[in-house]
Amino acid sequence: MFCCLRTCLNGNVHKPSVSVSRVKEPEIHLDASHMGADVILLSNYLRITGTGGALATAPLVQSKSYFEAKIQQRGNWSIGLATRRTDLSRKEGGTDRESWCLCSDNITLITRHNNEANECEPVRKQPIPPNNSLFNESTAPGLIGIEDLNEDLLLTTGSLEALDSELTNGLCHDSTNIADEGDVIGVAFDHIELNFYLNGNNLEVPFRNIKASTLFPVIYVGNGAIVDIILDNFLYPIPAGFERIMLEQSLL
Repeated sequence: MFCCLRTCLNGNVHKPSVSVSRVKEPEIHLDASHMGADVILLSNYLRITGTGGALATAPLVQSKSYFEAKIQQRGNWSIGLATRRTDLSRKEGGTDRESWCLCSDNITLITRHNNEANECEPVRKQPIPPNNSLFNESTAPGLIGIEDLNEDLLLTTGSLEALDSELTNGLCHDSTNIADEGDVIGVAFDHIELNFYLNGNNLEVPFRNIKASTLFPVIYVGNGAIVDIILDNFLYPIPAGFERIMLEQSLL
């Protein structure tokens, strides 16, 4: 009898209606579902370390896309574009037909695709702009504090006067083709050319006629490298006509 009564009551109890709201589009970040087995993602999936590569969660769908990557710690790294067929277990990109990357091994910068490498010409790095995250800890996760920056510069310059000069004029590098810690790689793609920038300076080493239907930002790391992907609030001016990566809009 009690069982019957419980059944009747359960059937007649009206549960409060729950309003269903549309789920907000996810933020773009590095994709834990498409990364190498030895990759480690940190800082809300915006930082990569370990060994291997990781794609971003969104492909490049608009006509002109731009993103940046900041070198937090040196090592082997590769930054560029790839399809989901690329080998993400490697510590270097551009070793197959499915990835197009700017790469560094702490010695030189090269572009590589299908394991064919081309060394970049030495460039003069631009001064770090005032809004660079070295001077503002709030712009990106896990950054060097200004007190650490002062100590490092004091050790290398040997005087407070030189330190003041460095901070006043911005950190400026000599002509080089090595990307160091704190440097920023920009990546611009318009479905005709893929161009790379070093601290806002076009390296003039484009990939042309990339034949792939769906391309994703990709970062590979190895030998202790730590790299942050920057998808908004860029540290350098965006090339004319380009935009941050947009999520593809679709009707549900």
